[in-house]
Amino acid sequence: MKKIFLTAALVIALSLTSNAQIQTPQASPHAVIEQTVGLTTVKIDYSRPSARGRAVYGELVPFGRIWRTGANMNTVITFGDDVKINGKDIKAGKYALYTQPKADSWDVILYNDINNWGTPEKWDETKEVVRATVKPEFVSRHVETLTIGMNALENDFGFLEIAWEKTMVALKIEVPTKATALKSIEEAMSGPTQGAYFAAAQYYYQSNADLNKALTWINLSIEKTEKGQDAPFYILRQKALIQAKLGDKAGAVETAKLSLAGAQKANNQDYIKMNQDSIKEWSKK
Repeated sequence: MKKIFLTAALVIALSLTSNAQIQTPQASPHAVIEQTVGLTTVKIDYSRPSARGRAVYGELVPFGRIWRTGANMNTVITFGDDVKINGKDIKAGKYALYTQPKADSWDVILYNDINNWGTPEKWDETKEVVRATVKPEFVSRHVETLTIGMNALENDFGFLEIAWEKTMVALKIEVPTKATALKSIEEAMSGPTQGAYFAAAQYYYQSNADLNKALTWINLSIEKTEKGQDAPFYILRQKALIQAKLGDKAGAVETAKLSLAGAQKANNQDYIKMNQDSIKEWSKK
């Protein structure tokens, strides 16, 4: 019996051991930094190897080879807005960050395939979004762990800095702060947007508030439609609902017909059915 108890205890112990999760620190810890440059968000997601007494450039990272610029999966840089690098327009989005270190210059590369472990098995030059050559700088202090970030920030630009060991490279990234700010100012000075008027009218309708004010706001929303464009069918639908609730069934039917035409053009089956049903209901005498 004692032998049976010992065996059972051993099985339980082994089971607990096999189910336990072992936690150890990563050799190259994961890091995510997010920096606002002007009005643009730049995010960098990477793993950070340390030198640990090793010579880095020319040995651990050979000169002339494309380097993942980090460890593990791709280092990924994300731009919240369109930016400009080396005179080239770069669309907002995510890019893998690679470099090609050399003794007297570096190539910094943005690559539009971010799903690689390290460098791609086969490098595809057509996937290079931009390749910019920069001069390496000597850093007086020893940078033990690879550090990537956005520094030397101004309203219209910042520098992507990559520092490790005693070397740093910096790439200028221009952001559309002026254009974004001017657009924001113009929109604010011109009053509420089409969406703001629509949201206000919709809330007043749904909460049984002042329906005449709701009608005024929905009309102002319609007036905000760009010249040469049809008013959005969902906004017209809201106007028809307000008119019907105010007792103007004839006006509601005419507006619903416009909404129906827009929904048919957009092939939105939900709004097609809702308008057809309402037209039928409101047309009854």
